[in-house]
Amino acid sequence: MDELRRPVESCHPVLPVIFIHGLIGSFADPRALAPLHPAPTLCPDLHGYGADVRAEPGTITIDTQVEHLRAAIDQALPGGRVHVVGHSVGGVIAAAFAHRFPERTASLVSVEGNFSLADAFWSQQLAAKTPAEVEHIVQADRADPERWLRAAGIEPTGEYLRSATQDLAYQPASTIHAMARTVVEYTAGPDYQQQLRDVFERVPVHLVAGARSRTGWDVPAWALSAAASYTELPHTGHMVMLEAPEEFGALLAGILAPASAGQDSTPE
Repeated sequence: MDELRRPVESCHPVLPVIFIHGLIGSFADPRALAPLHPAPTLCPDLHGYGADVRAEPGTITIDTQVEHLRAAIDQALPGGRVHVVGHSVGGVIAAAFAHRFPERTASLVSVEGNFSLADAFWSQQLAAKTPAEVEHIVQADRADPERWLRAAGIEPTGEYLRSATQDLAYQPASTIHAMARTVVEYTAGPDYQQQLRDVFERVPVHLVAGARSRTGWDVPAWALSAAASYTELPHTGHMVMLEAPEEFGALLAGILAPASAGQDSTPE
């Protein structure tokens, strides 16, 4: 396990950086994106999220999310290689994208991305519930974002509370339920572990965790050994961007600048 990487503010990635959000909320805090300038950044709404909330739950799968992501990247940043940053459930989509498009993936940053069903414990609970039960949970969280934050170990100060309220409103309960079900099915599948190993062999993979939540992240020993870097962000839990957006952005800048050095944006 590497030593804690100290972000270098004078370093900036050159290639575009794509942020893939998790089960709940976006991954697009401007304070986290600023340290990456002048690299282009893209924080697309996944299928069923944000501007795409009318998506039918039956159309939400990992494979359709990968295709949705590819289309968003091609529209905004046609051609070329990109750094992919996936958080939690978004880590599954990021790995699936890197596996399908290794020639487009300059590197993958997994921010407590799901490695196994042990990481998808919340998705497992939601997947086992009825749509009505998930709707009740989502409405209760929206009505009391302070409780939702405290459950994650975050003191609900004004800025955190505003971010939590936005994140909880970012997607309907039907999308959360559909994503939970497809994540459980995908990560429990017989090919997922081999797919992850293939990705680690094909592209540089950087692992990032919140220091408080690291013990709950089911990262296998082989992944720690094969990773290009491993970093824990101090004083944060699973929702690192919500808790420390500036520090998270600076950390990414320090990781990705060396990865971008000497690379252009032309596919190999």
